[in-house]
Amino acid sequence: MNADDTIYEAEGYTDDDLFDADIVEWYEARPITIPTAIATGAVLSAFALGALTATALFLLNRLDD
Repeated sequence: MNADDTIYEAEGYTDDDLFDADIVEWYEARPITIPTAIATGAVLSAFALGALTATALFLLNRLDD
């Protein structure tokens, strides 16, 4: 008798119960990793696009006056 047998007997399991059991394994998702260069490029691109949009809106507003 090994440790597994002792545990199963203490919990009231038999070997037949284990073969019919549905085993569900949950895996933790891997964290998303982004290289530093790509993250920096995305931030700088977003800033540049925002600055360009602000400049365009400012110039369009100035033309209306």
